[in-house]
Amino acid sequence: MDSTACLRLPFLPARTRPSSSSSSSPRRAARASSIKCCAAASDAGASSASISSASPRRPDVVNGVGPAGVDGLAGPPVPVPDSPAPASRDLHWLPRPLTSADLMGVSGEGLKVAYQGCPGAYSEAAAKKAYPNCQTVPCEHFDTAFKAVENWLADRAVLPLENSLGGSIHRNFDLLLRHRLHIVGEVRLAVRHCLLANPGVKIENLKSAMSHPQALAQCEHTLTEFGIEHREAVDDTAGAAKTVAEQNLPDTGAIASSLAAELYGLNVLAENIQDDKDNVTRFMMLAREPIIPRTDKPFKTSIVFSLEEGPGQLFKALGVFALREINLTKIESRPHKKRPLRITDDSFSTPSKQFDYLFYMDLEASMADPKTQNALGNLKEFATFLRVLGSYPTDDYQGWIERGLSISQRVGKSSIISRLMLI
Repeated sequence: MDSTACLRLPFLPARTRPSSSSSSSPRRAARASSIKCCAAASDAGASSASISSASPRRPDVVNGVGPAGVDGLAGPPVPVPDSPAPASRDLHWLPRPLTSADLMGVSGEGLKVAYQGCPGAYSEAAAKKAYPNCQTVPCEHFDTAFKAVENWLADRAVLPLENSLGGSIHRNFDLLLRHRLHIVGEVRLAVRHCLLANPGVKIENLKSAMSHPQALAQCEHTLTEFGIEHREAVDDTAGAAKTVAEQNLPDTGAIASSLAAELYGLNVLAENIQDDKDNVTRFMMLAREPIIPRTDKPFKTSIVFSLEEGPGQLFKALGVFALREINLTKIESRPHKKRPLRITDDSFSTPSKQFDYLFYMDLEASMADPKTQNALGNLKEFATFLRVLGSYPTDDYQGWIERGLSISQRVGKSSIISRLMLI
């Protein structure tokens, strides 16, 4: 039987029934209408048609059913407000379960945010800027903050990634690969170093300054002008303030924030003592799950990859983004710890060993943009390793991050999420 006859099968006249069974004819007609008909040929233009008996027959259009076509079949459903749930296997319309993120406001209320350092550290100030009403969790080391989030002791971590004066914090670049957390945002904090000392101590009494190595380097010339020659490096700026206060040191000052002075009862002898007044640190916000990227706000995507040895390989990788007009805001190379040395052999010398590198890169692009997905797909064709560290809004657009846009809260985003997990 040809496809035309097949399509018209459900509309053949019903047999005449005795009047006593007339009450059951609508039921049989409904059963007949549920027969699924399809074209016999399965060619490119063939399609199947199904008339479901899951709900009673409704009037045209008014109840969401389109007008009949030329072949007698009902047209596609027309969306109608407040219509019953569709009788299909598409479950996207179902309400999702309430998650803990729903209980956390835009300001981060209810979040536990890990940071490295003692209370009063700049990292804590960055955590408070990113999530104003969060509960901060101090950690002794960077690695501890990563583990706190992985082990569900904290919900987020806010850790420094680079400073406008001191450059990149390489330890955190390495930890991004060691752990499986995702960058879900960034926050920039203006660093204003202060010289702190115990009550009654003046600048001329100070012989030593204690702080984080980068803070000491950023205040080198100012400390020399103050006549403070000795430097003592510790793990963090707030820890230096705490040590000076606890040990009641009479000749040692601490370089830390004004908040640290308030917490530990120290006096601020001088403010903004950094050599360069434009001192900004960029912090990354880390979570166990990536957020769903968007295209209606400025986004940034961070990746890391490695390449085979050969002339023009890095140029080829950069061309992947240049050809698609994707702007690169940062590129950083680090020795590949799992493959630290590569043996090379050329015709002009004996075999030699060279470093093998990982390239960290920031793109001014969202993973929701098809051109970004195509660029990374192109890069993956010749890269020996590729991983997306996160796709997140830039510093000016943080308000919507905690509005439930996590993997567990959205469905139908599998293609984007699979690219966020790209390795």
